Amino acid sequence: MSPDLLEPIADGAWPARERERLGGWRLNATDGFSLRINACWPLGEPDRDPEAAIDAVEAFYAERGLPVRFKLTEGMTAPADLAERLARRGYATHGETLVMTGAVAGLADPDVTLSTAPDPAFEAVLVASAKGDLADARERLEALARIPAPARFARLAVEGRAAALGACAVDGEAVGIFGMRTDPDFRRRGLARRVLDALLAEADGLGARTAYLQAEAANAPAIALYAARGFSTAYRYRYWSRPARD
Repeated sequence: MSPDLLEPIADGAWPARERERLGGWRLNATDGFSLRINACWPLGEPDRDPEAAIDAVEAFYAERGLPVRFKLTEGMTAPADLAERLARRGYATHGETLVMTGAVAGLADPDVTLSTAPDPAFEAVLVASAKGDLADARERLEALARIPAPARFARLAVEGRAAALGACAVDGEAVGIFGMRTDPDFRRRGLARRVLDALLAEADGLGARTAYLQAEAANAPAIALYAARGFSTAYRYRYWSRPARD
């Protein structure tokens, strides 16, 4: 699936708390932790001169006390010279991310609990994986709860504790995988793969045919997990950021 088709689907699947538009530019703002829901996605031409559009984006995030951040996607950033414009303003690139796609094929797992909303156990795993950062965990939990239907939430318990979790968002024949987390105490046991398989099996039953997910380019273990499940890189994106001004 090409980025021009997939990026709008991905934006809708992981909704920010606040969402505005400047023509083809999508402005997302939440609490500043999850980069995708705290960035401007320039997926099409803005509704004004590019420099004026950048000024408007900077004002939008300044009003909310958030860093100004742009998410530039290979092959569809508009205008084409936006990276150069941002560099002249002092922005720096970071957070290279792979968008990987694969077939929807998985195995149901009787030990994986599936639901239509995240339950309290999700918060415990999110807090543990965020190294105790309650604000980060809370933002992600609230984002999970905003995933539009049909959505599924998977939880795998080990030794009486929630050990691994994940979620999926189905939009027609596309399904996005989000929120994959494993409690640090239970890593390297293959739990993430079981959660992924259960989500894909469920998505298959909901009519999805193509799965997509995002993996940080530096996260070799995650990329290896997804590659072993038949996922391959479709395209990449990078963030361009500048700290919030005092």
